[in-house]
Amino acid sequence: MLGISEARRPALETAESGTGENTAGSRLGVHIALFVTGCATFVNLYVTQPLLPQFREIFHASELMVSLTVSAPVLAVALAAPLVGLLADALGRKRVIVAAMLGLFLPTLLAATATDLHQLIFWRFLQGLFIPGIIAVAMAYISEESPRGTVGSTMATYVTGTVVGGFSGRFIAGLCATHYDWRVTFIVIGAITLAGSLATWWLLPRSMKFVRQIGTTASLASLRLHLKNPQLLATYAIGFNVLFCQVGSFTYINFYLADKPFLLGPAALGAIFTVYLIGAVITPVSGVILDRIGYRRTLRIAVGIIIAGILLTLIRSLPVIIAGLTLASTGVFACQAAASSYVGKAAGRARSSAAGLYVAFYYCGGGFGSILPGLFWSQAGWVGCVAFILCMQAVILVLAGISWKD
Repeated sequence: MLGISEARRPALETAESGTGENTAGSRLGVHIALFVTGCATFVNLYVTQPLLPQFREIFHASELMVSLTVSAPVLAVALAAPLVGLLADALGRKRVIVAAMLGLFLPTLLAATATDLHQLIFWRFLQGLFIPGIIAVAMAYISEESPRGTVGSTMATYVTGTVVGGFSGRFIAGLCATHYDWRVTFIVIGAITLAGSLATWWLLPRSMKFVRQIGTTASLASLRLHLKNPQLLATYAIGFNVLFCQVGSFTYINFYLADKPFLLGPAALGAIFTVYLIGAVITPVSGVILDRIGYRRTLRIAVGIIIAGILLTLIRSLPVIIAGLTLASTGVFACQAAASSYVGKAAGRARSSAAGLYVAFYYCGGGFGSILPGLFWSQAGWVGCVAFILCMQAVILVLAGISWKD
């Protein structure tokens, strides 16, 4: 079936040889496909965040234990991403993306059958193993197929899809847990994932500029080459810190807002993630800015926004906290657009394996972001989490200033 779809040679091939009008139309088609891909993937990843206070009561577990439903898929992404990158460099882009999306559908549904916290964590981990086959390969696809000067804006479209998906998953979870049962969440999310995988198979053009890396030796050689590249290593560390901030803040803010004086329930906590939608506006803008002012300046501005937003959450006023989370999300999405775009620039070739390593470091940061702040939460509450997260952000500025080149 993939062969039939790719034989039609849609959109992107027309862009290579057609008129300016066809090129514009084909690029729009690619942007739509990448938006759908990002959305259908990220509707899964952080879906349990607004359910954490409820899981704490249902499973009689600590904040750190229930947060494993967030960190398990994130760490699975980090573990699987390098291998997926190597596989995609050998097999191609679209085939791996669609297969991974279909695979993600199964553990999503099975998570609804979990009878205890350990089973739920297992199915969440299995979900995470499929996700790198989508995100790492999509990043390589964008770097290779985007016309010169449009990588930033194309990557921003994909990231916008992940923003909308991330919000939608959390919002759906909050509604389902309030009006039905938490298990219904995974049934609904599974249906969305299946629909998204079919839409991606239909809409996403096949790669036209993909160069196959033949043999395991060549793939491993490219992996070693990436790990010796100072610009890539700095980018991987920046990615680690970016998601560390995002996951850490949006995991433990749920406990902060579920306790006194706020006492928010699952639906209200899910609605808090509406702040993610600002990313749907900001990320495309950041892509345009990125193409104009460069990577380092964009990153500096974005990190400053993150720091300002996190500091605002210390003010014990719900509207101010929401404003702070909005600012922090805005900065994170801009950082992600800059760092993920820089991977292709720094790698040069074998971009899928380079993207796979980036995804591994990025989601390693997310995994630790849902665990390590818990140690500070137990000692100093939300203030301790904020202090730790802010210290991590200083590293981003230093690394970008030393290693990145526009």
